[in-house]
Amino acid sequence: MSAKPALGEPGVTIAEPRSATPPRSRTVIIRAERRWRLPDLSELRLYRELFWVLALRDVKVRYKQTVLGAAWAVFQPLLTMVVFTQIARVGKFTTDGVRPEVFYYCGMLPWLLFANSLSSAGNSLVGSQHLISKVYFPRLVLPVASVITALIDFAIAFVVLLLLMLLYRVPPAPQIVLLPAFVGLASLAALAFGLWLCALNAQFRDVRHVAPFLTQLWLFATPVLYSSTAVGGGWKHALLVLNPMSAIVEGVRWCVLGKPAPGEGLGACVAILVVVLAGALLYFDRVQRTLADRL
Repeated sequence: MSAKPALGEPGVTIAEPRSATPPRSRTVIIRAERRWRLPDLSELRLYRELFWVLALRDVKVRYKQTVLGAAWAVFQPLLTMVVFTQIARVGKFTTDGVRPEVFYYCGMLPWLLFANSLSSAGNSLVGSQHLISKVYFPRLVLPVASVITALIDFAIAFVVLLLLMLLYRVPPAPQIVLLPAFVGLASLAALAFGLWLCALNAQFRDVRHVAPFLTQLWLFATPVLYSSTAVGGGWKHALLVLNPMSAIVEGVRWCVLGKPAPGEGLGACVAILVVVLAGALLYFDRVQRTLADRL
Protein backbone atom coordinates (compact mmCIF):
# COMPACT_ATOMS: atom_id res chain seq x y z
CA MET A 1 0.00 0.00 0.00
CA SER A 2 1.24 3.46 -0.83
CA ALA A 3 1.22 6.13 1.83
CA LYS A 4 -0.85 9.22 1.37
CA PRO A 5 1.23 12.28 0.55
CA ALA A 6 1.54 14.76 3.34
CA LEU A 7 0.37 18.33 3.09
CA GLY A 8 2.86 20.49 1.26
CA GLU A 9 4.26 17.62 -0.89
CA PRO A 10 3.96 17.70 -4.70
CA GLY A 11 0.59 16.55 -5.99
CA VAL A 12 -1.37 17.85 -3.05
CA THR A 13 -3.94 20.59 -3.70
CA ILE A 14 -5.53 22.46 -0.83
CA ALA A 15 -8.96 23.90 -1.69
CA GLU A 16 -9.91 27.14 0.04
CA PRO A 17 -13.28 26.83 1.78
CA ARG A 18 -16.00 29.01 0.28
CA SER A 19 -17.49 31.67 2.43
CA ALA A 20 -20.89 30.76 3.76
CA THR A 21 -21.93 34.43 3.76
CA PRO A 22 -23.68 35.39 0.49
CA PRO A 23 -22.83 38.71 -1.14
CA ARG A 24 -24.72 41.65 0.31
CA SER A 25 -27.67 42.81 -1.75
CA ARG A 26 -30.08 45.70 -1.40
CA THR A 27 -33.80 45.12 -1.66
CA VAL A 28 -36.20 48.00 -2.26
CA ILE A 29 -39.87 47.46 -1.46
CA ILE A 30 -42.26 50.00 -3.00
CA ARG A 31 -45.58 50.36 -1.22
CA ALA A 32 -48.36 52.82 -1.98
CA GLU A 33 -48.54 54.20 1.55
CA ARG A 34 -50.94 56.96 2.37
CA ARG A 35 -49.03 58.71 5.11
CA TRP A 36 -47.05 61.85 4.35
CA ARG A 37 -43.28 61.56 4.62
CA LEU A 38 -40.14 63.03 3.10
CA PRO A 39 -38.37 61.02 0.37
CA ASP A 40 -35.21 59.12 1.25
CA LEU A 41 -32.57 61.66 0.26
CA SER A 42 -29.75 59.19 1.02
CA GLU A 43 -30.71 57.33 -2.17
CA LEU A 44 -29.42 60.23 -4.22
CA ARG A 45 -25.90 59.40 -3.08
CA LEU A 46 -26.31 55.74 -4.00
CA TYR A 47 -27.54 56.68 -7.48
CA ARG A 48 -25.06 59.52 -8.09
CA GLU A 49 -23.72 57.84 -11.25
CA LEU A 50 -27.23 57.74 -12.70
CA PHE A 51 -27.59 61.41 -11.81
CA TRP A 52 -24.58 62.38 -13.94
CA VAL A 53 -25.68 60.11 -16.79
CA LEU A 54 -29.11 61.79 -16.90
CA ALA A 55 -27.59 65.26 -16.61
CA LEU A 56 -25.22 64.53 -19.51
CA ARG A 57 -28.14 63.18 -21.52
CA ASP A 58 -30.08 66.41 -21.04
CA VAL A 59 -27.08 68.47 -22.16
CA LYS A 60 -26.64 66.38 -25.30
CA VAL A 61 -30.33 66.52 -26.16
CA ARG A 62 -30.37 70.31 -25.77
CA TYR A 63 -27.44 70.98 -28.11
CA LYS A 64 -27.67 68.01 -30.46
CA GLN A 65 -28.57 68.79 -34.09
CA THR A 66 -28.76 72.53 -33.51
CA VAL A 67 -27.45 75.12 -35.95
CA LEU A 68 -25.97 77.51 -33.39
CA GLY A 69 -25.35 75.05 -30.54
CA ALA A 70 -24.42 76.74 -27.27
CA ALA A 71 -24.98 80.18 -28.82
CA TRP A 72 -28.69 79.78 -28.01
CA ALA A 73 -27.72 80.36 -24.38
CA VAL A 74 -26.54 83.83 -25.40
CA PHE A 75 -29.18 84.84 -27.93
CA GLN A 76 -32.12 84.57 -25.55
CA PRO A 77 -30.85 87.06 -22.92
CA LEU A 78 -29.22 89.21 -25.61
CA LEU A 79 -32.40 89.68 -27.65
CA THR A 80 -34.47 90.22 -24.50
CA MET A 81 -31.95 92.85 -23.42
CA VAL A 82 -32.39 94.70 -26.72
CA VAL A 83 -36.19 94.71 -26.36
CA PHE A 84 -36.12 95.79 -22.70
CA THR A 85 -33.63 98.56 -23.48
CA GLN A 86 -35.96 100.03 -26.08
CA ILE A 87 -38.93 99.78 -23.70
CA ALA A 88 -36.92 101.52 -20.97
CA ARG A 89 -36.04 104.40 -23.28
CA VAL A 90 -39.67 104.93 -24.24
CA GLY A 91 -41.04 104.49 -20.73
CA LYS A 92 -38.07 106.26 -19.08
CA PHE A 93 -37.46 103.45 -16.59
CA THR A 94 -34.65 103.91 -14.10
CA THR A 95 -31.68 101.55 -14.19
CA ASP A 96 -29.96 102.83 -11.02
CA GLY A 97 -27.30 104.70 -12.94
CA VAL A 98 -26.11 101.62 -14.85
CA ARG A 99 -26.05 101.29 -18.62
CA PRO A 100 -29.44 99.81 -19.64
CA GLU A 101 -27.77 97.14 -21.79
CA VAL A 102 -25.73 95.84 -18.87
CA PHE A 103 -28.57 96.31 -16.36
CA TYR A 104 -31.09 94.25 -18.31
CA TYR A 105 -28.69 91.58 -19.50
CA CYS A 106 -27.49 91.05 -15.92
CA GLY A 107 -31.09 90.80 -14.68
CA MET A 108 -32.08 88.29 -17.36
CA LEU A 109 -29.34 85.79 -16.43
CA PRO A 110 -30.75 84.66 -13.04
CA TRP A 111 -34.29 84.81 -14.40
CA LEU A 112 -33.48 82.56 -17.38
CA LEU A 113 -31.60 80.21 -15.06
CA PHE A 114 -34.74 79.92 -12.96
CA ALA A 115 -37.23 79.76 -15.86
CA ASN A 116 -35.29 77.19 -17.91
CA SER A 117 -34.64 75.01 -14.85
CA LEU A 118 -38.30 75.24 -13.85
CA SER A 119 -39.41 74.16 -17.33
CA SER A 120 -36.95 71.25 -17.46
CA ALA A 121 -37.82 70.05 -13.96
CA GLY A 122 -41.56 70.35 -14.63
CA ASN A 123 -41.37 68.03 -17.65
CA SER A 124 -38.74 65.65 -16.24
CA LEU A 125 -41.13 62.94 -15.02
CA VAL A 126 -43.39 62.87 -18.06
CA GLY A 127 -40.38 63.01 -20.39
CA SER A 128 -38.79 59.96 -18.74
CA GLN A 129 -41.87 57.78 -18.40
CA HIS A 130 -40.19 54.98 -20.40
CA LEU A 131 -37.59 54.69 -17.62
CA ILE A 132 -40.00 55.05 -14.72
CA SER A 133 -42.26 52.23 -15.90
CA LYS A 134 -39.40 49.74 -16.40
CA VAL A 135 -36.80 50.10 -13.66
CA TYR A 136 -36.61 51.39 -10.11
CA PHE A 137 -34.51 54.39 -9.16
CA PRO A 138 -35.23 57.38 -6.93
CA ARG A 139 -37.51 59.56 -9.03
CA LEU A 140 -36.06 62.65 -7.38
CA VAL A 141 -32.95 62.17 -9.54
CA LEU A 142 -34.85 63.31 -12.65
CA PRO A 143 -35.83 66.88 -11.64
CA VAL A 144 -32.52 67.44 -9.84
CA ALA A 145 -30.47 66.37 -12.87
CA SER A 146 -32.51 68.61 -15.18
CA VAL A 147 -31.15 71.73 -13.46
CA ILE A 148 -27.59 71.08 -14.69
CA THR A 149 -28.27 72.17 -18.28
CA ALA A 150 -29.50 75.61 -17.20
CA LEU A 151 -26.35 76.08 -15.10
CA ILE A 152 -24.22 75.49 -18.20
CA ASP A 153 -26.29 78.05 -20.12
CA PHE A 154 -25.81 80.53 -17.28
CA ALA A 155 -22.02 80.06 -17.34
CA ILE A 156 -21.89 80.66 -21.10
CA ALA A 157 -24.10 83.74 -20.95
CA PHE A 158 -22.16 85.15 -17.98
CA VAL A 159 -19.00 85.33 -20.11
CA VAL A 160 -20.91 87.57 -22.53
CA LEU A 161 -21.99 89.74 -19.58
CA LEU A 162 -18.34 90.30 -18.66
CA LEU A 163 -17.63 91.30 -22.26
CA LEU A 164 -20.54 93.79 -22.19
CA MET A 165 -19.23 95.28 -18.96
CA LEU A 166 -15.81 95.64 -20.55
CA LEU A 167 -17.34 97.25 -23.66
CA TYR A 168 -19.38 99.80 -21.69
CA ARG A 169 -16.66 100.28 -19.05
CA VAL A 170 -18.75 99.04 -16.14
CA PRO A 171 -16.40 97.75 -13.41
CA PRO A 172 -17.44 94.65 -11.48
CA ALA A 173 -18.31 95.11 -7.81
CA PRO A 174 -16.02 93.66 -5.11
CA GLN A 175 -18.82 91.40 -3.86
CA ILE A 176 -18.87 89.49 -7.13
CA VAL A 177 -17.27 86.64 -5.17
CA LEU A 178 -20.70 86.12 -3.56
CA LEU A 179 -22.34 85.46 -6.93
CA PRO A 180 -22.32 81.62 -6.55
CA ALA A 181 -24.56 81.97 -3.48
CA PHE A 182 -27.30 83.71 -5.47
CA VAL A 183 -26.85 81.30 -8.39
CA GLY A 184 -27.42 78.49 -5.90
CA LEU A 185 -30.54 80.25 -4.59
CA ALA A 186 -31.90 80.56 -8.15
CA SER A 187 -31.32 76.83 -8.73
CA LEU A 188 -32.90 76.02 -5.37
CA ALA A 189 -35.96 78.13 -6.24
CA ALA A 190 -36.28 76.34 -9.59
CA LEU A 191 -35.99 72.95 -7.88
CA ALA A 192 -38.51 73.84 -5.15
CA PHE A 193 -41.19 75.05 -7.56
CA GLY A 194 -40.14 72.50 -10.20
CA LEU A 195 -40.89 69.60 -7.85
CA TRP A 196 -44.40 70.92 -7.38
CA LEU A 197 -44.75 71.39 -11.12
CA CYS A 198 -43.48 67.95 -12.17
CA ALA A 199 -45.63 66.17 -9.56
CA LEU A 200 -48.72 68.10 -10.66
CA ASN A 201 -47.83 67.50 -14.31
CA ALA A 202 -47.75 63.76 -13.68
CA GLN A 203 -51.28 63.90 -12.27
CA PHE A 204 -52.84 66.56 -14.48
CA ARG A 205 -51.43 66.77 -18.01
CA ASP A 206 -52.90 70.20 -18.73
CA VAL A 207 -50.50 71.72 -16.19
CA ARG A 208 -47.78 71.85 -18.86
CA HIS A 209 -49.93 74.24 -20.91
CA VAL A 210 -50.59 76.58 -17.99
CA ALA A 211 -47.02 76.65 -16.62
CA PRO A 212 -45.38 78.70 -19.45
CA PHE A 213 -48.11 81.35 -19.19
CA LEU A 214 -47.70 81.66 -15.42
CA THR A 215 -43.92 81.82 -15.79
CA GLN A 216 -44.30 84.70 -18.26
CA LEU A 217 -46.50 86.58 -15.80
CA TRP A 218 -43.97 85.88 -13.06
CA LEU A 219 -41.30 87.62 -15.15
CA PHE A 220 -43.19 90.92 -15.07
CA ALA A 221 -43.80 90.53 -11.33
CA THR A 222 -40.01 90.32 -10.84
CA PRO A 223 -37.76 93.41 -11.04
CA VAL A 224 -36.09 92.50 -14.34
CA LEU A 225 -37.58 95.20 -16.58
CA TYR A 226 -37.49 97.68 -13.72
CA SER A 227 -35.51 98.25 -10.53
CA SER A 228 -36.88 97.46 -7.10
CA THR A 229 -36.09 101.03 -6.04
CA ALA A 230 -38.76 102.28 -8.47
CA VAL A 231 -41.55 100.23 -6.86
CA GLY A 232 -41.86 102.30 -3.72
CA GLY A 233 -43.47 101.19 -0.46
CA GLY A 234 -46.85 99.91 0.63
CA TRP A 235 -48.50 96.78 -0.72
CA LYS A 236 -46.41 96.85 -3.90
CA HIS A 237 -43.25 96.51 -1.85
CA ALA A 238 -44.85 93.74 0.22
CA LEU A 239 -45.68 91.76 -2.93
CA LEU A 240 -42.12 92.27 -4.15
CA VAL A 241 -40.74 90.86 -0.90
CA LEU A 242 -43.03 87.81 -1.13
CA ASN A 243 -41.61 87.04 -4.57
CA PRO A 244 -38.41 85.04 -3.90
CA MET A 245 -37.04 85.78 -7.38
CA SER A 246 -37.02 89.51 -6.60
CA ALA A 247 -34.28 89.11 -4.01
CA ILE A 248 -32.35 86.72 -6.26
CA VAL A 249 -32.37 89.03 -9.30
CA GLU A 250 -31.48 92.05 -7.18
CA GLY A 251 -28.82 90.00 -5.42
CA VAL A 252 -27.13 89.08 -8.70
CA ARG A 253 -27.15 92.73 -9.79
CA TRP A 254 -25.73 93.71 -6.42
CA CYS A 255 -22.92 91.15 -6.72
CA VAL A 256 -22.00 92.08 -10.29
CA LEU A 257 -22.88 95.77 -10.58
CA GLY A 258 -22.77 96.89 -6.96
CA LYS A 259 -26.31 98.28 -6.51
CA PRO A 260 -28.86 98.07 -5.06
CA ALA A 261 -28.51 95.50 -2.25
CA PRO A 262 -31.31 92.89 -1.88
CA GLY A 263 -32.13 94.12 1.63
CA GLU A 264 -34.88 92.56 3.73
CA GLY A 265 -36.19 90.53 0.83
CA LEU A 266 -33.26 88.12 1.07
CA GLY A 267 -34.36 86.71 4.44
CA ALA A 268 -37.93 86.34 3.21
CA CYS A 269 -36.63 84.65 0.05
CA VAL A 270 -34.72 82.00 2.00
CA ALA A 271 -37.64 81.37 4.38
CA ILE A 272 -40.15 81.02 1.53
CA LEU A 273 -37.88 78.65 -0.41
CA VAL A 274 -37.39 76.42 2.63
CA VAL A 275 -41.17 76.15 3.16
CA VAL A 276 -41.90 75.59 -0.55
CA LEU A 277 -39.13 72.98 -0.87
CA ALA A 278 -40.30 71.06 2.21
CA GLY A 279 -43.88 71.00 0.93
CA ALA A 280 -42.69 70.01 -2.55
CA LEU A 281 -40.69 67.07 -1.20
CA LEU A 282 -43.70 65.83 0.78
CA TYR A 283 -46.04 66.09 -2.19
CA PHE A 284 -43.48 64.63 -4.62
CA ASP A 285 -42.98 61.58 -2.42
CA ARG A 286 -46.72 61.03 -2.23
CA VAL A 287 -47.10 61.19 -6.02
CA GLN A 288 -44.08 59.04 -6.86
CA ARG A 289 -45.51 55.99 -5.03
CA THR A 290 -48.08 55.49 -7.79
CA LEU A 291 -46.11 57.18 -10.54
CA ALA A 292 -45.55 54.06 -12.65
CA ASP A 293 -49.33 53.54 -12.83
CA ARG A 294 -50.08 57.15 -13.75
CA LEU A 295 -47.62 57.54 -16.64
